[in-house]
Amino acid sequence: MTFTTEHLEAYHRDGYVIVRNLFSREEVDLLYALAVNDQVLRQKTYARVDASGLQTRLALWYTLDNSLYSKFARSARIVSAVEQILGGKAAHYHSKLMQKEPRTGGAWEWHQDYGYWYKNNGFLFPDMLSVLTALTPATQENGCLQMIKGSNKMGRIEHGFSGEQVGADMEKVDEALKIMPLEYLEMGPGDTAFFHCNTLHASAANLSDKPRWSIITAYNLATNKPYKDIHESSYTPIEAYTGNLLTEAAAGISQEADFLVK
Repeated sequence: MTFTTEHLEAYHRDGYVIVRNLFSREEVDLLYALAVNDQVLRQKTYARVDASGLQTRLALWYTLDNSLYSKFARSARIVSAVEQILGGKAAHYHSKLMQKEPRTGGAWEWHQDYGYWYKNNGFLFPDMLSVLTALTPATQENGCLQMIKGSNKMGRIEHGFSGEQVGADMEKVDEALKIMPLEYLEMGPGDTAFFHCNTLHASAANLSDKPRWSIITAYNLATNKPYKDIHESSYTPIEAYTGNLLTEAAAGISQEADFLVK
C-alpha cells in the first residue's frame, strides 16, 4: 500500500489518515522482536503516569542512527508521504517506542502534540505531524488511539498538566466532542496513522490481556526551525531510506541516540 491523493485529502480534511499495510507483517514483526529484546532501549525506557495512576512506558530519542528503528523513521514510504503533507523537505524531530503493557498500561489524556511543542520547544508554526505504526494489534480493548475528526482546524488550544502528562483544556475538548465525530483508530500490525500536530487525540488504559506497542515518529518542516529546542535533527532534512528492511542487518539502537532522560 502507498500514500495516495485520497489519503492526502483525508488527512487535510480530518486531521489524520490511516494507511493500511504500509509495512508488511514480516517487517513489523522484525522490529517488534528487536524492540522487546533491546537492552539499550529497556535501559532508556521511562514511565508516564496518567490521572488514575496507571503507567505507560516509552523510550524517546532525537538522533537517527543505523538502527532498524531509524530505518523505519527514514523509510521512503513514510518520508515521501510526510513531504507531500508538509509541502517541503521533512526533518526528524523525535521517535519513540510506546509500550502499553497488558492490564497496566495507562491512558493518554486528550491533547494536541503542538500544545507542547509550541510552548516548550519553540516551534512557531504547526508544520508538524506524527506518524504511528502499530507493532501489535491496536483495539478499543487495549487502548487504541482516539481522534476527534476535524479538530486540527481548531488551531492550538491551551494545555496544562493532568497527572504527569500535558493535557488539553477539557472545556474545549468537551465542546469539540459535541460537534465533531470521535473515532477509534483500530489498527493491525503494519497499519500506519498520519496525524496533524493540532488534532486532538487520546487513548484509554490497556486493561486487556494483550500488549499495545507502536513506534511513533514526529516530523517537522525543515524550515520550521525552533528557537528553544537544541536538537539539530528537527531542522535537518531527512535522507530517505530505500533499502530492504528484511534483508539488511537489524541493528538495535545506539547508546548515543540522544535519548530523552526522565
